[in-house]
Amino acid sequence: MNPIPIYKRVLLKVSGEALMGNRDYGLDTDTVNAIASDVRDVVAMGVEVCLVIGGGNIFRGVAGAAAGMDRAQADYMGMLATVMNALGMQSALEKKNVPTRVQSAIPMESVCEPYIRRRAMRHMEKGRVVIFAAGTGNPFFTTDTAAALRAAEMNCDAMLKGTQVDGVYSADPRKVSNAERYEELTYLDVLARDLNVMDASAISLSRENHLPIIVFNIHAPGAFAAVMRGEGRFTRITEPQA
Repeated sequence: MNPIPIYKRVLLKVSGEALMGNRDYGLDTDTVNAIASDVRDVVAMGVEVCLVIGGGNIFRGVAGAAAGMDRAQADYMGMLATVMNALGMQSALEKKNVPTRVQSAIPMESVCEPYIRRRAMRHMEKGRVVIFAAGTGNPFFTTDTAAALRAAEMNCDAMLKGTQVDGVYSADPRKVSNAERYEELTYLDVLARDLNVMDASAISLSRENHLPIIVFNIHAPGAFAAVMRGEGRFTRITEPQA
């Protein structure tokens, strides 16, 4: 086992759905605590970590009410959902003695800091986990794109996408038994094959900034730390090898 992490600074993108566990919507406490434990273990390795968390677990519960709603208004509702998730993750991390800061792209000083790039980088240099909430602060952009943007702004060595399966497949392996699993892909592979990893804006932004994307199963205990050692099962998305 390689005790030295292969990345010094990373961003972990966790979907809101990943926090639901077996629930239909909302936060599953055991799932949030399990992810917080994995983040704690990676921080203990000396890795600087920041997170972007989606809001689908909460917004899904009001999706019916949002039907027919103005798209921008609906997106702002989703951004507020990510703030709720970020505060929940902050609580779980701090119970594990991991110093944490939440920064929101939509200012709400009563509950968290506004997003300030230099302050966020300073927090990470001091060993604090920074959780970025409210996406980019703009409608029409997903939290995947927000993750790619923040990872580039923080000069991260890689962006990790925690999903429900152990990498990127040609189709959903939970529905298609013979789906092909990929070990390595290029950004153009993902776009050309229309693989459901991240939206095209996030992939393109990662490509422009030469930011590797690592896709792994967020629910596998210890998987985050294993990826940091270059071990375990995951898919790596990078530039084509020369």
